[in-house]
Amino acid sequence: MIKQVVFLKKRADISMEQFIDYYETQHSQLAKRMGAKPSLPNAQRYVRRYVTVEKNPLTGEMIHPGYDCIMEIWWNTRADYEAAMQGLGNPEFLQARKDDELKLFASNSNPVCIVEEHDSPVGPNNQIPRCVPTFEGS
Repeated sequence: MIKQVVFLKKRADISMEQFIDYYETQHSQLAKRMGAKPSLPNAQRYVRRYVTVEKNPLTGEMIHPGYDCIMEIWWNTRADYEAAMQGLGNPEFLQARKDDELKLFASNSNPVCIVEEHDSPVGPNNQIPRCVPTFEGS
């Protein structure tokens, strides 16, 4: 499995609350509203992590990382990732996607990368935890 990570900065003229609301209710649903095929076919997970700056425990400084959201998408294979990226560049929907991004993000130019993850043992039993999502009603 591979994970794509994108670092996003909100427009300066909108609050963090407005940013989160628009991203969650509008931008993340854009493909559906345009009647496009799923914009992220074969994606396994699509997560937005909104940044709240905290004090550095060693220095006491509060340092903003320069980004307001870290977006992550998990893919089973590199081929799945590349197919989705090609689909996002479809000229039929590309300008609408760019225009919608500018309602939210400071720029269309956002760092995109694939990350390799390594876990370390932690906790009282010095184990690598396996997170199992729980769902209400189950």
